[in-house]
Amino acid sequence: MNETLVTSSVSKGCFVFKSASKKRKRHVGLDEYLADADDDSGRDRFRICQKLWETVQTSTEEIQDQLNKKVLDSLVEFIKKHELGSSSDVWRQKTSEIPTAALMLGVNVPDHAMTFRSLCNLLQDSVTPFVVSVHAKECAAVKHLIQKVLEQLMGKAVSVDEEQEEDAALPQKAQCTISALCQWYKTATKKYSQKQNDNGLPQSLPVVVIFKDFEAFNSQILQDFIIICSRYIQELPFIFVFGIATSPSAVQHRLPHSVSSLLCIEIFQSLSCTQHLASVFDKLILNAHFPFKLSSRVIQVLVGIFLYHDFSVQNFVKGLQFSMLEHFSSQPLSVLCCRKREALLCAKTLSQQNVERVRHLSSFMRYVETQEPEEQVKLLTNDQHVKEVCQTLLKNLHKYHKNYFPILQCLHSLTSSLPKFPLGKHIRELHVSCNEKNLWETEEYDSAMQLLRILAKNELVAALQGCSDILQSASSKRMQTVFQQVEDFINRLKRLESVSSEDSSGNGAISGKIDYQRKTDLFQLQKTLLEKESRRTKKMSPFEVLRSQVMEFIDSLVREYLTPAHLQPLSEVCYFSSSGILRQRLNVTPRTSIQAALSHPYYYLQNESLKTNAGTISSAAPDLCIVYKLHLECGRLINLYDWLEAFLTVLSAAEDQDDGSDHGQFDSLKHARFIQAVSEMEFLGFVKSTKQKTDHVARLTWGGC
Repeated sequence: MNETLVTSSVSKGCFVFKSASKKRKRHVGLDEYLADADDDSGRDRFRICQKLWETVQTSTEEIQDQLNKKVLDSLVEFIKKHELGSSSDVWRQKTSEIPTAALMLGVNVPDHAMTFRSLCNLLQDSVTPFVVSVHAKECAAVKHLIQKVLEQLMGKAVSVDEEQEEDAALPQKAQCTISALCQWYKTATKKYSQKQNDNGLPQSLPVVVIFKDFEAFNSQILQDFIIICSRYIQELPFIFVFGIATSPSAVQHRLPHSVSSLLCIEIFQSLSCTQHLASVFDKLILNAHFPFKLSSRVIQVLVGIFLYHDFSVQNFVKGLQFSMLEHFSSQPLSVLCCRKREALLCAKTLSQQNVERVRHLSSFMRYVETQEPEEQVKLLTNDQHVKEVCQTLLKNLHKYHKNYFPILQCLHSLTSSLPKFPLGKHIRELHVSCNEKNLWETEEYDSAMQLLRILAKNELVAALQGCSDILQSASSKRMQTVFQQVEDFINRLKRLESVSSEDSSGNGAISGKIDYQRKTDLFQLQKTLLEKESRRTKKMSPFEVLRSQVMEFIDSLVREYLTPAHLQPLSEVCYFSSSGILRQRLNVTPRTSIQAALSHPYYYLQNESLKTNAGTISSAAPDLCIVYKLHLECGRLINLYDWLEAFLTVLSAAEDQDDGSDHGQFDSLKHARFIQAVSEMEFLGFVKSTKQKTDHVARLTWGGC
């Protein structure tokens, strides 16, 4: 069936677009895509990827619930408090005030849906079954807002048309009025009061209305709805929840004092999105038991999108999941990216094709170069020996991760409290620095170690205690040994007596040999001070000696365990490093994509007739592409007649003109095609109408791709 689309544009025309064909290409799922790969590990890769995908989903939901637990529990207590007071005489006297919770969620709007879903489930399970959540896009008028509230509460269709309400053919639809809701509420509460002995529900149940995107609602609609609800507050115990993304002042900006005075507002603050991201980072990325890893550049791309676009943790997780899909679909050796025991079993049964892929890995080639000549020959010729070596290398890779992350957390615990954060404020910044190059060769590391070497005794003990708490939960034997060493340092520092004062030899004062009666020689004074300073540094106190030992111990741990991941053999198996593909897929620029499609339609349509040389225009190209290329040759204002003439010239360049053809009808068809193409150009934002000249349009974009 054809659909007619009327557009208000340059042409002021009406165009007919044919509906899409019912025949659709068969959708190929990830399992079929991996199974059709050129090796026999496609099914195994799909199974591993699916398991990791479910782990990411479950962990993300658990983190979200844990972070929101405090604020959601506070909201429930707020609603219960007003619920218990709804039947008292004090509440009855305040007939115009509606209890309102202003929930500050932050600007990460894509993450709000999960929070509101958890809130609705929690309220329905523990407080009241009468919970409504509304979106601004669904409420273009007050009657639509009331309709959504009634439909969600009453569980059936509600009519907003007065003529339909009087129609006897529609008896199943209820009237869209608050008074109808009052009648339904009385009936519903009676049913619940009869079951009170069974489930313990109170007699008076509040009606909770959640405005998910408070700032997006029309101000007048909100005002009218609040005023209407305040008049029925004695019969309907309304409680509002405002989901606010900006600041509490949004309520004052949207509602005048006469309306906001009808609300009893209490503010609830959720955790910031950066804290949420840090929790996800610790649980998924900085986790030795999660086999899939991201390279430093991929992390920078994902964090950059998070910080400079939407602050959405959900979108960050989607980027992580897309990285998993790309890694498991493009890397056949990702079949080894799984738990240690399963990875060793897969390494034993590697196919000959995958063994050759292992030999071509850059990290494995570096490993081969470090071996003896006889071992190199075996690694390059004996497939069974390669499988055995792969098992050993995979064990070492898992051991590397078990030791890397605890030491990384310890170093961050030591340096996060230093002034100016030389190694970064967040652990992800330190993780990126460790993966890019040797951390101990950077100026930031030297600066951090210099600051650690001047820590006081109490500060050093507190810092080492934080490291001890981290290492205590580590699972590897080596980390348990490190834990015992840290505990030994802490005990030695606690047993150490307070640092004695300067001895009577006058280390801190200028020697009396200097004759102050005569004129002071600045050079001699400087020389004397330097001598005293050098003599003083040579004689260190017991605390300074022990502090120096602690710093040397920490430096040795960093050099031993915080080596870059790409230096580990077989790191390509579990590390996704294609940051360019990720940036191209997630951080897209729509204008560049549209310009590329219009300038080079062959790359999208794969039609040989669309191949053209640079600077030429094919008459076989779509009309929109022809009009777009012609408009690139124009200035700020484009004459529509000249544009049409150029368009007709391109179309008739490769067409054979028959003497018997109807030229008038043919030209009319070309005119209609040109008008449609110009309208599409205006819709895409390349041109617009101008009042300067009626037969011209203004060009809006400059520069191509």
